[in-house]
Amino acid sequence: MEITQRLGAEAAGTFVLTFGGCGSAVLAANFLAGDQQLGIGLLGVSLAFGLTVVCMAYAVGHISGGHFNPAVTVGLIVGGRFKAKDAAPYIVAQVIGAVLAAGALWIVALGAPDVTADSLREGAGAFATNGYGDLSPGGYSLEAGLIIEVLLTAVFVVVIMGITDGRAPKHFAPLAIGLALTLIHLISIPVTNTSVNPARSTGPALFVGGEALTQLWLFWLAPLVGGAIGALAYRAMAGPNTEPDIEGDPAPS
Repeated sequence: MEITQRLGAEAAGTFVLTFGGCGSAVLAANFLAGDQQLGIGLLGVSLAFGLTVVCMAYAVGHISGGHFNPAVTVGLIVGGRFKAKDAAPYIVAQVIGAVLAAGALWIVALGAPDVTADSLREGAGAFATNGYGDLSPGGYSLEAGLIIEVLLTAVFVVVIMGITDGRAPKHFAPLAIGLALTLIHLISIPVTNTSVNPARSTGPALFVGGEALTQLWLFWLAPLVGGAIGALAYRAMAGPNTEPDIEGDPAPS
């Protein structure tokens, strides 16, 4: 598959992941119809993130490998499943997809009555941003955010490498990975609003600005470290790699 096609698939997949997951948080989590609460809440947002992965993995995973996440790209390189020379283009494509999705979501969100740019930037988790301390939905510390993001990204990469191993059951990778991402959100939304994906974190943070941008470093560092740890852990458990290069195999994130 040509690199331009693969990068297009990565950008598209990350766009849908960011727009679908963050969009569910911004538009639907606390939706009110009159006095009736119709919002999908934490469970709905968690499912939205997982479902975006399932859909786009089946749709374009066979084109690019369906990383949709810089931490997954780095993890797969460490795990011997992806070529390091393609890392920078993949990560750039992922970030572009996430930023475009955040831009589209920003425009949609401003279409509601009484919603302003300032109101979208208010409070912990504003515009689906990630954060710690005052920007954590539950007020969790920097240390708590660091630990949970590293740990859960490592688990995520273990799942990805395991379900795409040549010895694993075939055709179930998107479902397993989507369910893993749903579980990760169910655990960590109260702590950091869940990143495990630097591209997904970057898009909303660019529009919110301020402290959300100053805290963005954590949501690059922790997932990248966690992805590398997860890859090393899987290699230690699984032994010799049976899939040395998955640039076109479905290994979504």
